[in-house]
Amino acid sequence: MPGQMSDDLLSLFDSAPLNRRFWVTFTLMSAVTLLDFFDFFLIAFVMSVIGREWHLTYGQGALILYGAGIGAIIGSLVWGSLGDLFGRKMQTVSGTLICGVSAGLIGLLPTGAWVPLAVLRFIVGFGLAASVTPALTMVVELTPTRWRTGMTSFFIVFASAGTLLASSISAVLLQAFGWRGVAMTGFIAAVVGLLIWAFVPESVRWLTAKGRFTEARVEVARHLRVPLANVPLPSARPLAPPRARLSELFSVNPRLFWQTIVLWGGSATAAYGYYLWGPTIVALALHVGPAAAAKYFILVAGTGVIGKIIVSLIAPKMGRRSLGILFGFVAFIFLGLAGYFSGVLVGGFPLFVILVAASAFFVEGGFSNLAPYTVEQYGVSLGARSSGLGQAANGVGKILGPLALALLAGSGNVIAPKATAEAVLPAFLFMAGMMLAVALAYVFLGVETHGRAMALGPGQAPREPARACSRPKPGELAAVRRPR
Repeated sequence: MPGQMSDDLLSLFDSAPLNRRFWVTFTLMSAVTLLDFFDFFLIAFVMSVIGREWHLTYGQGALILYGAGIGAIIGSLVWGSLGDLFGRKMQTVSGTLICGVSAGLIGLLPTGAWVPLAVLRFIVGFGLAASVTPALTMVVELTPTRWRTGMTSFFIVFASAGTLLASSISAVLLQAFGWRGVAMTGFIAAVVGLLIWAFVPESVRWLTAKGRFTEARVEVARHLRVPLANVPLPSARPLAPPRARLSELFSVNPRLFWQTIVLWGGSATAAYGYYLWGPTIVALALHVGPAAAAKYFILVAGTGVIGKIIVSLIAPKMGRRSLGILFGFVAFIFLGLAGYFSGVLVGGFPLFVILVAASAFFVEGGFSNLAPYTVEQYGVSLGARSSGLGQAANGVGKILGPLALALLAGSGNVIAPKATAEAVLPAFLFMAGMMLAVALAYVFLGVETHGRAMALGPGQAPREPARACSRPKPGELAAVRRPR
């Protein structure tokens, strides 16, 4: 049967334990995600210093901050296509070098050079997407099916950790080394990119989908530490090797195409909406300054991280689709309640903050579920492009959130809308509606991927359920173990 031997090869690869080779790759890919998001968000703290030093106008600051977001949208689409065409490894290395070097160079800019700064920030965003998009795809494809749901969900936690790291490093180093020293810590990501080039193998699943069976066979033998002769060599080439056209995402499965846009775009619109408006609403309710109000949102950020960790623990029990439906509907309820009770205090503490923190638990926890889910549904040959489409929709959501809220508030400022008490309820109902759309996308457009091995090519259903969620039996690999 055509493809049977490739199934045998991947089944053997899928039976591997989480060995040292897996953990080296997982750790380096996690470090890429952490450091690239660190580089991406570091500008917020750098801008707090140079905004005054360079006498930047509001428009100049907006171009610097939003340039990275636009770069990320373009980078995710371009590098997603290249990741399916040329592989996951070198695209991750290239993107990490682009992100790290351009972030570090910011520290060498002459005073007042805001145009080169805006250009470098665009490149930072481009590099971030160029590395994170194939890195996520690589981790999904590397992890054995029985571990995939939990491990890949936990991988997404490192994006939030990068944001928290940027805050911590800035707090410690800004006074000691100044903004230039803080900016140049961005070069660290480039070092991790070189480590990936040296120690991380190419995705076995991508090599198989591409028809590069000899290389896939060698990688499986190395991964399992068995003689090459004991690993089957597939003989049939796939009918449709991976290409680079984004249009395939729609033509192969329009349902998944729109589901990806709704899941990523809806979740990002809600998350960036409450982060942008939340401190201002607290300031209105408590009659305090923005700095004091922002402190309340430490609770919100921390709850979002906890949500991602909890998802990595419960997703293997619930499955991707059921968890997505539950988290989407509950986030919808809490966001609606946050808008309705935005001015209520409980013992002097704003009930709004508690309700937004609860919303963050489900909205941001949902990201840990939907990010790998997108790749799992599309399969190997479309995996990087599907991840790129999701990241692009995520970037659009970051812009759509403040734009829509500005229109609802009647503000002419679409970059930093000014909240008013009258606009809070409709704004939060809009965000709640986004999460309702996310829940419905899981209901009507989603399929379950938990416990099922990934399909290689478009149009193929996921292969039979993996031998569940247990470790291989001690004698299972006896035929291929290296003799002592």
